[in-house]
Amino acid sequence: MTTQTGHTEAIAASRVIGTSVYNTEGKSIGSIEDIMLDKTSNGIMFAVIGFGGFLGIGEKYHAIPWASLDYDEDKGGYVVPFSKEQLKAAPAYSINELAGADGESARDASYEYYKVTPYWH
Repeated sequence: MTTQTGHTEAIAASRVIGTSVYNTEGKSIGSIEDIMLDKTSNGIMFAVIGFGGFLGIGEKYHAIPWASLDYDEDKGGYVVPFSKEQLKAAPAYSINELAGADGESARDASYEYYKVTPYWH
């Protein structure tokens, strides 16, 4: 799956985890905590982005469709095409909830909320 600017090169998940994520205003909104994989379709379900909290306390996790992340070399991180308000209003989960029901509930809510075309159709 390509990003908005056509990045298609493979990258190890271990290099992606911990990478900063920025919103459309250029503000850091968190970092990639994990990547959820769809074992049956071989697709990336979503990136798990940690927002807020302090030292892991009170942090919320958001499922962001992988196709929405675009790597910006100048920032050294990913940019999502969403405003601060959109991100604050987005569905949030605990880490356990993201993997519950095979991740499909969080995936479906995320793709619907962000109006991203589902990869599985």
